Amino acid sequence: MPHRRPGRAGVHGRSRVTDGTTPGDDGRELFAGPVADTDAMESLGRRLAGLLGAGDLLVLTGPLGAGKTTLTRGLGEGLHVRGQVASPTFVLARTHPSESGVPLVHVDAYRLGGAAELDDLDLDYEGSVVVVEWGAGLLDGVADSWLDVVIERPTGAGGAVPVVEDALADEALADDVAAADDVHDEPRRVTVTAHGPRWAGVTLPTS
Repeated sequence: MPHRRPGRAGVHGRSRVTDGTTPGDDGRELFAGPVADTDAMESLGRRLAGLLGAGDLLVLTGPLGAGKTTLTRGLGEGLHVRGQVASPTFVLARTHPSESGVPLVHVDAYRLGGAAELDDLDLDYEGSVVVVEWGAGLLDGVADSWLDVVIERPTGAGGAVPVVEDALADEALADDVAAADDVHDEPRRVTVTAHGPRWAGVTLPTS
């Protein structure tokens, strides 16, 4: 049977995946607190991975250098994926097969012009764990359950990083942009909010 893409058209009665402000669904915090450094961010990703399976969607929000890709690398380790998890800045989406047979799909939506362009990627939401960086507001109707992960980076932490627009316009700076999510090892604050029936009663392990 061919995969049916859960696109937005014709989807009724589903919560809207946006920035966590959907009317009637304020969500439930699975985690909220400081994350000390890169190792701790990866560890949080591994803990989250223990909860995930096919059909799960995570929407990652945070500024450049916040640690979105670092968290996703931890997810990949926890899911035992093959291949290095790196920011898909220019390829837009990477699929990492896993030992369990459920792949991790890692999307960087920063360069996309809107929800239609994300839909055009034809992602396998039902058969994969899908992580979308910069995805808030672009996933209307894709899922009735999802995790919002917001990473806050202290203002001024770590000094300057390349200006996003300039770097994305110049592929010579691509390596700087792809690495910028990992280079500054200061504390962050992370909030993981669960939405929808899939996450009712689910708690995050402490280790």
